[in-house]
Amino acid sequence: MDWNDGIELLSSWTGHIGNLGLHLLWRFIHIVLSLWFIVSGTVETLECYLISSGLIQKYRSIHTEKLRYLAIVVESEETREISKVLELLRWLTAIGVRRVCLFDSQGLLKKSKDLILGTISGSTLLEEVSEKDSLPNRKGITLEFISSSDNKDAVAKAANILLQRCLKSIDSGENVFTETHLREALKAVGDSGQEPDLMLVYGPVRCHLGFPAWKLQYTEIVHMGPLKSMKYGSLVKEIHKFTRVRQNYGA
Repeated sequence: MDWNDGIELLSSWTGHIGNLGLHLLWRFIHIVLSLWFIVSGTVETLECYLISSGLIQKYRSIHTEKLRYLAIVVESEETREISKVLELLRWLTAIGVRRVCLFDSQGLLKKSKDLILGTISGSTLLEEVSEKDSLPNRKGITLEFISSSDNKDAVAKAANILLQRCLKSIDSGENVFTETHLREALKAVGDSGQEPDLMLVYGPVRCHLGFPAWKLQYTEIVHMGPLKSMKYGSLVKEIHKFTRVRQNYGA
């Protein structure tokens, strides 16, 4: 064996040892992460059970008046589990949430709104509630149903209104466009104008799934996992957490 063969053999062994070390390191990290997910999942499940049972004192009362407007976003495939949606709305009603916006991109929940309104006791459509009735002390839950198709129509109509306003402002020498003008245009085409305080997303991915972006300026978004795996304790925990946080708006 000459010198070159020795160098090649040493290099080969070094490469094998390095690959083995990286493989063992990857295995170790994989095991640690798996154990962490198992432990955290077990702790979360136990906590949700204790919350549902009323054994944790701080979750027994929630100041829901701080949650004026809640958005529930459901992945379209999961909206077919309408029984789960109804159960979720019953939980929200029991917690004391008074205004809820239900969204899915394909509008399947909107097609089921008659069933939902007929099943959830005391529920009312937002468009059927007057300003006087929409005060926080109103009993029952107020529901709003929107989808991606609503977004497209609203954007097109609002853009037309803003274009006309812009043309008039140019003619008058005032080339000013503000957020207030955008809100006024959206309200004119039927948008409620109010942004959700909290958005709970039920689905496999961590995103807003097409919910109107102009309504999310100050909205806190929480991913809740698949709808079929929803837990009452998790719902109470997230709403309680939101109501305990001090929020500052503006400069």
